[in-house]
Formats: sequence, C-alpha cells, structure tokens
Amino acid sequence: MEMVLDVYKRPFDPSHPIVCMDESPKQLISETRVPIPASPGKMAKHDYEYKRCGKSNIFLACEPLAGTRMVKVTERRTKLDWACFIEEIAARYEYAEKITLVMDNLNTHNAGSLYEKFPPDKAKALWDRFEFVHTPKHGSWLNIAGIELNVLTSRCLNRRIDNIETVKKEVAAWQEFRTNKNAKINWRFTTADARVKLSRLYTTLDS
Repeated sequence: MEMVLDVYKRPFDPSHPIVCMDESPKQLISETRVPIPASPGKMAKHDYEYKRCGKSNIFLACEPLAGTRMVKVTERRTKLDWACFIEEIAARYEYAEKITLVMDNLNTHNAGSLYEKFPPDKAKALWDRFEFVHTPKHGSWLNIAGIELNVLTSRCLNRRIDNIETVKKEVAAWQEFRTNKNAKINWRFTTADARVKLSRLYTTLDS
C-alpha cells in the first residue's frame, strides 16, 4: 500500500508518466418487453426479466496528473487481450523513458502474458518499458483507474445494453468528453493518513 501511495506523490513528469490501469466486465443484456418511457411525474419502467446477450470487457488506463485516459472494449478478458492493451499503452507513451503502471494482481497481469502474445524480443522490450506497481490483495481501492471506471459506468453504462458495438460507441464518446474537459482525480490519501486510519494493519503501532 505504501509503495502505491509513494508513487502517487511523484510530480508530473512527461518522460516518466504515472499510469493507472484497471479492467471491468460489462454484461450485455436486452429487454424482453418494451420499456414504458418516462412521463411527467413518472419514471421510466423496465420489466425485471431480461435476456443475456453475452459479455464484454473494458480496459481502462488513465494518467491522473495529465487528465487523460484511454479505453478499449474487448469481447474477452484473456492474457492476450491484456498484452495487446499493454502494447497500446506503450505506443501512447512512445517517447517516455519509463512508464510507471499501477494495476492489481490479476493473474493475467504478468510477463508471461506478453511472452504468450509476442516474440521474446518484443515481449522483453515491452516489459522493460514499464515499472509495474501492484496494489495489494484487497487493496484495489488504491487504483485510481477504478475510480475512472466507476465514473464511466455511472455516466453511460448503467443501463441495459445488448451489443458490444453500442458499448464501444458509448465508451468512445465518454472518453473524448472527459479528456476534453481535462478531468483529473485529486488523490489526497497519503501514507501518514494510512498509518492513522488503517492503524490495525500496522502491528508495531499497537506495541
């Protein structure tokens, strides 16, 4: 936890960007009955029954200090999909000396995924572009990309969508709108705060 918090204290540096990455499934659902639209004084009504139309996955990477983000919608959440997204992040920061990437400990988030997708030389070159910083177990709340995903979900995906193409269009529109606003997340939780508010995690503080 303190390693992640130390990363968030670093100043903005275009040659050493701090990027947070997360991913989330999006279930595709269609209506079984035509919804009743909203009317003055009455909310829209949807039948509780629905039809499952498969799943999609949303990869999101954001640079909190720059107010930018990139989002990719895929049909699956495999090692190869993650490896391809890592390649896109590296391309986005082509001129960076080193990219610090904060992410969780999902079993696909490792060097093996890159070596499964790319030839050894390319996999090693990609791995060397990054400084990987993992959030601790049960500490996904430390990942700023999770906050961005929550904003995305609440703003445009918190309804029934039955096809991946619509998800892609909604996500692309949200990404452009939020980036044009230069929307940033002001992270304020520090190591000093952690040692007070999460003192139960520090056994030596009790002695």
